[in-house]
Amino acid sequence: SLKRLGTDYIDLYQLHWPERQTNYFGQLSYSHDDAAEAIPLVDTLSALKEHLDAGKIRQWGLSNETPWGLMTSLSVAQELDMPPPVSIQNPYNLLNRSFEVGLAECSIRENVGLLAYSPLAFGVLSGKYLGGRSPEGARLTLFDRFTRYTHDRAEKATQAYRELAVSQGMSITQLALAFVNQQMFVVSNIIGATNIDQLSENIASIDVVLSNDVLVELDRLHQIHTIPCP
Repeated sequence: SLKRLGTDYIDLYQLHWPERQTNYFGQLSYSHDDAAEAIPLVDTLSALKEHLDAGKIRQWGLSNETPWGLMTSLSVAQELDMPPPVSIQNPYNLLNRSFEVGLAECSIRENVGLLAYSPLAFGVLSGKYLGGRSPEGARLTLFDRFTRYTHDRAEKATQAYRELAVSQGMSITQLALAFVNQQMFVVSNIIGATNIDQLSENIASIDVVLSNDVLVELDRLHQIHTIPCP
């Protein structure tokens, strides 16, 4: 992989998915299964440590993890005398604030910053799918199997956030991205764009600062539309 990438080492290596039975996309509940095939974290991190010790990886992080997974990884890393994870890459947006339930405190107290992906919820928080629209060439138009953000609860929540954005003289895209940017546990907002106009709007969100009144209103709407798209 290093040869193919044309480099001698990787700055940040993210473990992509827990190798055990845990919460999956679209689920808030947890169903335990002792019989489910799993790879112990100590095995995974022991293998990772070899590459860290060899200098092939500088730092590492987790992805799609739970509070138990993060805290156990920190403990196992200490036992193996290896550097702790520095990041956790999980979905985080106005339609999915599940990271705030447990993981946000872990992230802040243990200094493991969130790399927030899907900040626009597959583009739904751009408002382009409202009213049942299916823009030509859009991701959810091309790949209709992705239904995580396309049900009625998501539509109602997105409409509410759009109305708030309009009242503040900004686009719902700017509102959604600025919300992610202002969370103290976020260290990177993983934006995505398919054209220059989208990219420009996304980048410009870094200059948008939401007032306390807007943040309070976002929390009020969150109480009404609580994690519609986990």
